Amino acid sequence: MSDKEKAPETPHVEMPEVDTSEIEGAAERAANFDFETALNTDFGDELGGDALGGDETITALINQIGDLTAERDELNDKLMRALAEAQNIRRRAERDRKDAEAFGGTKLARDLLEVHDNFDRALASADDAAKEHAAGLIEGVELTQKGLLSAFAKHRIEKVAPEVGEKFDANFHQAMFEAPVPGAEPNTVIEVMQPGFTIAGRLLRPALVGVAKLAPAS
Repeated sequence: MSDKEKAPETPHVEMPEVDTSEIEGAAERAANFDFETALNTDFGDELGGDALGGDETITALINQIGDLTAERDELNDKLMRALAEAQNIRRRAERDRKDAEAFGGTKLARDLLEVHDNFDRALASADDAAKEHAAGLIEGVELTQKGLLSAFAKHRIEKVAPEVGEKFDANFHQAMFEAPVPGAEPNTVIEVMQPGFTIAGRLLRPALVGVAKLAPAS
């Protein structure tokens, strides 16, 4: 084999000598390190005495932690109460807004019911002769009443007109009289004297009705 084909020799590097005595001494000091003594020495003055060894100091710190925890819990409770109250206020405000929107026109609606009743009376008083000679006028009254009812419907004002024989409902009906009627079930409507109205499901005016009662025994 020629000199060119020989593998290059690895250069020789001299390793520095290491003093293991220093490493062993550091390990021994770490193993024998007294944290309690160090803390007492370094921080004892700052904490007002023995940092870890004084029972009075430990007790004071525990009491202080207890006081801070109680204060934290009290503040957290107040915060939760305040948040709940704010939520309740928002809900009440939203409910009041919806009520104002739905029932704000209640007084005006009650006043307009008289107009509706007058239309009913005018149409009921028109006999066949009047309908023949004043057909246009009567038609105009009917259209005007329909327009009023259409306006009522836009504001959720609905008529309560029970049928004869319907069960009497004290929530929406007002009994003007009671009378025994042959064939009629007791506590049923036998006559409707005036229709009632509701606004957004709330009673605006009850329907005035006559109610059947049990006939006396013969």
